[in-house]
Amino acid sequence: MPGTGRSRNRARRHCMKIKDKWMGITKGDIRRLARRGGVQRISEDVYELIRGVLGVFLEEVIHDAVTYCEHVKRKTVTVMDVVYALKRRGYATYGFA
Repeated sequence: MPGTGRSRNRARRHCMKIKDKWMGITKGDIRRLARRGGVQRISEDVYELIRGVLGVFLEEVIHDAVTYCEHVKRKTVTVMDVVYALKRRGYATYGFA
């Protein structure tokens, strides 16, 4: 059977080599978010700018969520930690208390 076993010539999974930590946010991901917001066309120059802005936003929200988690002496960040962090930043999330 091809692709099985532990030899050097076994089939390998396709993996994306990430050079920068925000390059994991792909062009398709950004395009999908823009489409949800009603954007029809996106310039090629915008992708790097959006990655930077999105990276700063995520770092701030994750920092707040981890702060909530540490305050109650847990090691696992829960959904409610993220909801409270978003609420603290002024982003209303529907479906959560």
